[in-house]
Amino acid sequence: MEDNNQRQLLETSDGKQHRKKEAEPGLHTGENNNNSKKKFTFSIWYFIIVFILIIIFNNLFFSSHLNEAISIDYSQFKEYINDGRIVQVAFDGDQYIGYGFTKQDVAAAVQTLHEIAETKQIPSTIDTTAIVAYQTYMIDDPTFVPLLDEKGVEYYATEPAEPSVFSYLISALGPVIIFLIFYAWLSRKMAGGAQGVMSFSQNKSKLVAENDTGIRFADVAGEDEAKAELEEVVDFLKNPARYTEMGARIPKGVLLVGPPGTGKTLLAKAVAGEAGVPFFRMSGADFVEMFVGGGAARVRDLCKQGKEKSPCIIFIDEIDAIGRKRSDASIGGNDEREQTLNQLLVEMDGFDSRTGVIILGATNRAEVLDPALLRPGRFDRQVLVDKPDLDGREAILKIHTKNMKLDSGVNLRKIAQGAAGLAGADLANICNEAALQAVRLRHESVTQEDFEEAIEKSIAGLQRKSRVLDEKERIRVAYHETGHALTAYLTPGSSPVSKISIIPRGFGALGYTLQYPTEDRFLLSESELLGSVDVMLGGRAAEEVIFDDISTGASNDISRASDTVRQMITDYGMSEKFRNMTLPKTNSGIEGVSGGREYSEATQQYIDNETEKILNNRYSHVLENLKTNREALETIAKALLEKEVLEGNEFEALAKQFAVK
Repeated sequence: MEDNNQRQLLETSDGKQHRKKEAEPGLHTGENNNNSKKKFTFSIWYFIIVFILIIIFNNLFFSSHLNEAISIDYSQFKEYINDGRIVQVAFDGDQYIGYGFTKQDVAAAVQTLHEIAETKQIPSTIDTTAIVAYQTYMIDDPTFVPLLDEKGVEYYATEPAEPSVFSYLISALGPVIIFLIFYAWLSRKMAGGAQGVMSFSQNKSKLVAENDTGIRFADVAGEDEAKAELEEVVDFLKNPARYTEMGARIPKGVLLVGPPGTGKTLLAKAVAGEAGVPFFRMSGADFVEMFVGGGAARVRDLCKQGKEKSPCIIFIDEIDAIGRKRSDASIGGNDEREQTLNQLLVEMDGFDSRTGVIILGATNRAEVLDPALLRPGRFDRQVLVDKPDLDGREAILKIHTKNMKLDSGVNLRKIAQGAAGLAGADLANICNEAALQAVRLRHESVTQEDFEEAIEKSIAGLQRKSRVLDEKERIRVAYHETGHALTAYLTPGSSPVSKISIIPRGFGALGYTLQYPTEDRFLLSESELLGSVDVMLGGRAAEEVIFDDISTGASNDISRASDTVRQMITDYGMSEKFRNMTLPKTNSGIEGVSGGREYSEATQQYIDNETEKILNNRYSHVLENLKTNREALETIAKALLEKEVLEGNEFEALAKQFAVK
């Protein structure tokens, strides 16, 4: 048998088991403790029952509570008095309230309630009909009071109820309490969605991954030189001792510079993924605040978190939002942005090679960054992330089509040729559009035609077959596009024609001619530039040859041709007078607004005259070529009108048969 001082399992009336602790000195145990527990339990029950019953009797017997009383007619009210169903009447304002009990009955009921509370036994039968109240409106009847006296009915007038202290408190504090509850709820919502009203000094950086971003260098293609530069950063994060022993310092900041969509963010994630370190990501715009000092505080907080998680990578996208060149105080500037930039410079000076924190920045406007940000010791290494070449585009397409169901006839090399000048994000979008096109057309796999349609959609816009052209306009568009294609065929060094179409696309293109270069070109000679001008003017020249008239359809062609010739004169030094001299213009700093020129009015007049002279000469040359090849022009245009779309091989077969170079 267990000792009395040991803990025992006691089973109470609710069926649950509880541990009885060892008795403490000075406390009653055993039966006395059970009695005290019973008394405590009884007192709780007594309080609950009495409190509820007092509320019930206060509502039913001692208050008017007109909403609970049964409304009856005045004649019926007098009939209930005659029958003895109403034995007590209260004059309450403009109404009579009749009860089926007297004050002695109330006293007896209270006594019964006390007995119920003590015995915890409720009688099986309780007469509840007597507690029903009846109400009716007063009528000027001089016989009513004598009737009450005759039947021995108790009657009295009730005093108008005065507002209690509790009512005063509710009316005074109620709106305040509601406002405080609403304010607390609003503060919690703002704290969750916008980090709170007063949390502007906290940084908004997002810890993308603690140990693995899920991206590796194998997932990045077309940027071999950039990856080679960043592999050194990865090696330092993995093996910092190799560099410190040699006395080498790894750059504190690496700036990724390149056009939009070339994969700067993807490269940053790949660096963190290869190194297996935490990766913080934040946009430069996240530092900008309406509160003075808020951006600088966020920089401090971000760098503090980076040191706590070191080694790690902090990636600041679009860093030019805070890293712009600081303005002269006499001219004015953005004090908040400059304070944020100053704090970033100070924090980068506080890093050393042993910290293990590397800041990666990304921008497509490196020319606007402050020189202090680019000096050695800060962002002293700049990695160019340029648009991929032909081999790079093919490698990117292989990555994005890895999980796609491709047709056996898909030629990724040809797709890469047709996507010349596009960035990695554009290629990813083309692959996705090709897959959507295949699903839309119920193809079993993604075909070459799906990819070509995706490229055309990306370059020229969505097909608008719903736009019905007038037959005359349709014929004019066919000759216009044939003029472009035939001029490209007749021009040496021009890219081969891939497709001619008279199906409207995009906003204003009623037709289009696609040329796919066979290789990437980084330099263009003067003759090649003039050849591109010839192709642009070929559409208008074809209209003049066939219709002896011109239209507004060549407006974009003329604009592009004029810009090309003007650049040849002002930027490339390809004019007779300024053969080896550039004629630049100052940059206004505002997009869409040109700056002032740095040359005289006479030079501007020469530029205008020379541009006009070159364009007219090239147009005359194209016009003569098309007149010579009028048969080829008409034959190809008729075939285009019949099919609406001519592929490159179909066009080339007709051009070889009828055109004369």
